[in-house]
Order: sequence, then structure tokens, then C-alpha cells
Amino acid sequence: MIDYQKIGLKSGLEIHQQLDTHKLFCLCPSVLKQSEPDMIVKRKIKAVTGETGKIDEAAAFEQAREREFEYEFYKDANCLVELDESPPHTINHEALKIALQIALLLNCEMYPIVQVMRKTVIDGSNTSGFQRTVLIAHNGFIETSQGKVGIDYVMLEEDAARPAQAAVSSEGVDEPGFESSKRYKLDRLGIPLVEIATAADLHSAEQIKEAAMKIGEILRACKVKRGIGTIRQDVNVSIKGSERVEIKGFQDPKMMIRTIDLEIERQQKCIKEKSCKKEVRKANPDGTTIFLRPMPGAARMYPETDLSLIEISNEFIKEIKKELPRLKEEISLELKEQGLNPELTKLILAENKLEEFKALLQTADKPNLAAKLLVLLPKEISSHEKIPMEEVNEKINIDVIETVFQEIVKGKVPESAAKQIMIDIIHGKNLNNIIKEMVSQSSSSENIENDVQDIIKSKSGLTLNAYMGLVMAKFRGKVDAGKVMEILKKYVKS
Repeated sequence: MIDYQKIGLKSGLEIHQQLDTHKLFCLCPSVLKQSEPDMIVKRKIKAVTGETGKIDEAAAFEQAREREFEYEFYKDANCLVELDESPPHTINHEALKIALQIALLLNCEMYPIVQVMRKTVIDGSNTSGFQRTVLIAHNGFIETSQGKVGIDYVMLEEDAARPAQAAVSSEGVDEPGFESSKRYKLDRLGIPLVEIATAADLHSAEQIKEAAMKIGEILRACKVKRGIGTIRQDVNVSIKGSERVEIKGFQDPKMMIRTIDLEIERQQKCIKEKSCKKEVRKANPDGTTIFLRPMPGAARMYPETDLSLIEISNEFIKEIKKELPRLKEEISLELKEQGLNPELTKLILAENKLEEFKALLQTADKPNLAAKLLVLLPKEISSHEKIPMEEVNEKINIDVIETVFQEIVKGKVPESAAKQIMIDIIHGKNLNNIIKEMVSQSSSSENIENDVQDIIKSKSGLTLNAYMGLVMAKFRGKVDAGKVMEILKKYVKS
């Protein structure tokens, strides 16, 4: 076991999440293309001085490699803004609103006036050689089981182009991070991206993972894109006597703790060898890392001269607060107070059935029954009957569930019959006819008792539970289980 306190682990997270809107500085759609490009554009990187009058070390390193970059252009996903042949449009208002929602959920303070900046990008993933980014909020926090973690800042920025292919070097070697040329698709360039940076308040691998999951929950509560490639997460790691290292591609929850522990071991080794350097590394699937490039310096930000300052008024913030999404943690607590058990709570939230659940409770305050009909029984039917979930949801829609719920609440249909009713509907039976048949069967206790006696006579010597199973099987669950048990206890000794 690693003693994180003894080695002085300091860590912070950087999370980049795509927002689900059109592009940030033009009206092009945020879609990824699989077709052949309409045009190829070639560019080379040239390092220039930043606002401090110095050339960034990482930029100078990249220029020395003399790589040529190729960009795939798509007419229905790109315009002259992505080619850096036209000034950017006014910032996407919807994207700004979503980013501010995220900042509020992270307990941040908003800046009243913000400036779009240009950040030097040296890997060729921007045709302009810089990324447009705007600092919108700061000084926030999240709570973890190991203490409060500060949020240094929240930024709204344009995403970079995505790699299309990498060519081997002139020596015939294709080393990661050292290609002699590289090709990018411009479809992703310009998609709105929120960047969140925590303070270096994370002091164990477990806390790093917990913080990442907490921020992920906040992001998913807002209008963000889902799926592979829509979120990218980096982690900064250092221990006593070493230098800060940034690890790219740190988003697999299963590998987070292992990646941190292996990086600690690597840094402990470089301390002994006196070879520690500030650098950017890439996370491998097995938890190890490889060198990418030197750590970028501070001289790589300068103002965007083509765009005006942006005012974030108190009225705008008040408007956003009215529409602020609720987090799962808050909703879970509310459902618990309503009497819903934890398993069903997780299913309701995972299946996004909260609104349907609330609608059923307007009929009767039976939360566990409502959740059972909405999410538990459909999943069981899909699994046991080998029916695709899409087909189950199509035939067992909210109208069917609401009718069954109401009939159970009225006492006309036993709760134990709900699953069989759903199965019958999936196999083509009419819901009204099923209910009429069940009401007819349930109304005659004498008939049920006669059937119970017949089963006991034909299968003597069984246990109470065994007889219960036989009776429920005969009626296919369409009788009240409590009523059956009462009858059985009259004739069977427990």
C-alpha cells in the first residue's frame, strides 16, 4: 500500500466536456463525419512570441520538428472559420448558458466581464495555431469523502480537430507523439467544450477518482454530448522531490487508481536518478504512461482581437439559476424520503424515468409499486423472455403502465399479476380483456378455494410454499397472493 500522505502526493484534474449545441464561433453543426472529405488543406506551425514577449518552450520544440499537417474539410460540417480564413462569429449563446450552469453547480463565482483569449496550440490540431477560450468562472468547490476540493476555474472553449491518421517518420519509425506529419479532420474543430480545472487538493488515488466521478455527475446533469470522445480528462501528479507531470487520457474509472500508483512509482524512480522533469505524458490502457512533450509554459495566452468583451449580467445569472438542473444525489435523497428503496431509485434515475414516476404518484402514493412497474418488471421480462428492451418499452408504454397501476391501486388486479399482464400484452393480448378476465377470476373466492383444495388432494404432503407456487402457476399469477395464502393456511400445516 502506498502512503500518499508520507510521499506528499499533490494532484489536480482537468476535464474537457463537449456541449450539445452547434459550434462555438460559427453556425456549423457539431457532427462527426465518416465520409470522404471535400477538400484537403496543408499547414505548418510557426512559433510566435506570446503576450510576455517570449516564445513558448513547447511551441519552439514543435516548430523544430518541421512537421506538415493536413486537414480534411467537409462542406456540411465546416466553414471558413475552421480554415482560419474568416473571423469568428459571436459566441454561441446557448453554449455559454450551459457552461454557466455547470459553473454554478460547481459553486463557482462568475466573472461579470469576460474576454475571449487565444491559447497557443502546438500539436497541429488547430489550423490557426491557437485555441479560442474564455475564462467564465473561478473559486468553486466540490465535496468529497476526504474533504473539500477547490475548483480553480471553468472555461468555455472550442474543441480541436481530431486525428485522422499519422504517418511514419522519415526513419520509418512511428513513435507515439513523434510523427513527422499528421492528418486531422476539421469536423470536430469548433465544437463547444467546457474545461474544468480543480485545485491541487487531491491527496490520494481514491480521492482523485471520487472527484472525477462527482464532476462527471454534474456534467451529465446538463446538456452535454454523450459517448466515446465527448469527454477528455487529464490529471496532474507530483510527489515530494519530483516535478509536476500532466497525464493525458485519464478517463477510464477502472484504471484511475492504478495509473496514479504507477506514476508515483515512476516519479520515485526519477527522484533517485535525479531525472525528474515537468512533462506531458499519455495514459496507456494498462495504466502505464509514455512521454508526449515538454510541459507548456505560461507565455501562450493572448487576447482574441476579433471579438468584443462579453458581459455576464446578474439578470443573466438569475435566469440561468431558474433552469438549473438537479443532481442525482439531491433527487435520490428526495426519493428516499418518499419511501422508494435504493435499488429502485438507481433504476429510475438510470432509465431517466423520473417524470413518468412522478406522474404515477399523482394517482396514488405508492412509490415502490410505481417504480416496479416502470423499470423493474420491464427489465425482468426482457431478460427472462429474451425480448429486446426496445420491443418491451414500445409495447409496455406509459399508458399501459398507468392503467395497470390504477387497477392494482383500486384492488381489482393483484400486484402479483402485473408481470404476467405485461407478458400477455407483449404477446398480442388486449389489456382491457386481460383485466376483465382477472376481475372475473378474483371476484370468486369460492372458485379459488375449490382449486386450492383440488391441488392439495392431487399433490399431498408438500410444504406451504410449494402449494403456493402451484396455485399461482395455475392462475398465472392473476390472483391475489395474500388471498391464496389465507386459503392455504386453512388446509396446510406450516
